[in-house]
Amino acid sequence: MIKFTKMHGLGNDYVYIDCTNNNNHIENKSNLAKFVSNRHFGIGSDGLILICDSEIADFKMRMFNYDGSEAEMCGNGIRCVGKFVYDKGLTRKTEITIETLAGIKTLKLNIENNKVDTVKVDMGEPILAPKLIPVIANEQPVKNLKIKALDKEFIFTCVSMGNPHAITVVNNVDDFDVERYGKILEIDEHFPKRCNIEFIEIIDRENIKMRVWERGAGETYACGTGACATAVACNLNNYTNSKVNVELLGGTLQIEWKKEDNHIYMTGTANTVFEGEIEA
Repeated sequence: MIKFTKMHGLGNDYVYIDCTNNNNHIENKSNLAKFVSNRHFGIGSDGLILICDSEIADFKMRMFNYDGSEAEMCGNGIRCVGKFVYDKGLTRKTEITIETLAGIKTLKLNIENNKVDTVKVDMGEPILAPKLIPVIANEQPVKNLKIKALDKEFIFTCVSMGNPHAITVVNNVDDFDVERYGKILEIDEHFPKRCNIEFIEIIDRENIKMRVWERGAGETYACGTGACATAVACNLNNYTNSKVNVELLGGTLQIEWKKEDNHIYMTGTANTVFEGEIEA
């Protein structure tokens, strides 16, 4: 039997498994991700996150999407990793490092009643070079990428937070058909590794509303890296200040782009839903 914990960050939910200290050796991680993610025949989630030992950080996070593909990074997921390792006694540190495919991230854990309440994540520097995002475009930063999907033409600003994001402004994000356009834009030829698509509405210089079509998962309630990329895109276009609130379907994240070190800092909640066992 494999023990798991279901957790979410603003409704962006994953199944978490402790693989530290030779626990829970998993042969086919992609297949397991597809099984646990299925909301009818499995546990139900946006994907699978494995918490592993690391030789270069306190812990290592491996994240698999709903479709079984492995992703570089998940902002909501990594906050829950911080809560998992502290609440389960794998660490007593309140500042920890997590190895990801997008590099090492530093987490500051806010403790309430001996459990993690919120987590502030140093998400590192935004990546703006087209080849590194990656996106096929001639400008840097990419702020005027025009792509047509069905009956609409979109103008994208592209940013990587270790994974690729394309951000576009729409008039009314609440009524926008995210699925209709998101599934087409994700696989557009401009994005060699596919792309996460953020549809946003600017409320004022300190507040943004966002919905996201995630690569390999579809529309989700929240996306931490997407919120960070959106804050960068809005600042680059002078829509907002460097510190903003990003309102998602599952709640709000506080994002700050500190120009002193060029790092993005994300603060938000992390929640445990339930625990159980899977037949190995």
